[in-house]
Amino acid sequence: MKHLAFAFAISLSAASVAALPQAANAQGRSLPIFEVDKNWPKVPANVKVGDVSSIAIDAKDDAWVLSRPRTLKGDDLKRAAPPIMIFDPQGNYVRGWGGNGQGYEWPEREHGITIDYKGFVWLGGNSCPTNGLPGLRPVADDQLLKFTQDGKFVMQIGHSNQSKGNADTGNLHRPADVQIDPQTDELFVADGYGNHRVAVFDANTGKFKRLWGAFGNKPADADSCAIINYKEFSDPGRPQFSVVHAIRVAKDGMVYVADRENRRVQMFDRNGKFIKQLMKGDAIFARNLAFSPDADQQFLYTGYNKGIAVIDRKTLEYLGTIQPPGVLGAGHHIQTDSKGNIYIAQTGAGMQRLLFKGMSKS
Repeated sequence: MKHLAFAFAISLSAASVAALPQAANAQGRSLPIFEVDKNWPKVPANVKVGDVSSIAIDAKDDAWVLSRPRTLKGDDLKRAAPPIMIFDPQGNYVRGWGGNGQGYEWPEREHGITIDYKGFVWLGGNSCPTNGLPGLRPVADDQLLKFTQDGKFVMQIGHSNQSKGNADTGNLHRPADVQIDPQTDELFVADGYGNHRVAVFDANTGKFKRLWGAFGNKPADADSCAIINYKEFSDPGRPQFSVVHAIRVAKDGMVYVADRENRRVQMFDRNGKFIKQLMKGDAIFARNLAFSPDADQQFLYTGYNKGIAVIDRKTLEYLGTIQPPGVLGAGHHIQTDSKGNIYIAQTGAGMQRLLFKGMSKS
């Protein structure tokens, strides 16, 4: 029953309809409507939160916020929140944990967090040895970590500062995002900042299974801490990924990759066969990925310009942009909960929840 709220349209005020993207009205299709939740989250007054890089949602719709305490300075650093903060659906702070410990290598620069269907917590980082950021050791985050929800260490894939490039099956290289496919128990990795590939592992054993690059081709090494900001974009675009920043696996087995700096979303089957892509070179695009929570996952969301693009998941047709007043922007990473709300982690600007308010009239 949890998807009913998303499945049925509701009546909207004239002001709400006016806020719809024009593309939605032009195509005559019913699209989701959102507004900023000004009461989320309720961060304790005695703590300071570093740059928020990612948010995961668990089976209870609790939000798991991953931040970077080492971005804080001075007295703020003394009051730093733990790297992982958990908020209930009402936005109340529940608890927090994370950081260095025995038996694993915590990422130097926290980047992505995911809760899998079994409830395990996965996270990784994107630190680069020569990025020159204050307070960080000069190492590359070439590992992924798996924990229980109470912070008990379960498994590590790869090791810090050990990557040998895109052909390395034992290490990652500054991975940006992961998702687990419940049907196959496979871990799909957007790998990411140092590498230019999708890498797939057994989620239970950590054993490597396969990899691929843009268009399903063999990825080429081009390791650099610097992010290349391209100025020209024409379909189909460059033959290699450039910052594989987010990944999602749909219920029907389709795999979606946010190729951030190439401003495109690419769609594959589970084995890496390229299906199609959507490129939008007019503004920043493909910052992140999330599905609408309806049974068919009809919408794919991704950061676009100053808001969130709404895309038909199966056709990759761009339908419109979510940009309610007060939205933080395109986000760094985004996620949805069972009610259809969107959570935005915006490094440098904080975090935000967009409340799903129903569907527009077609």
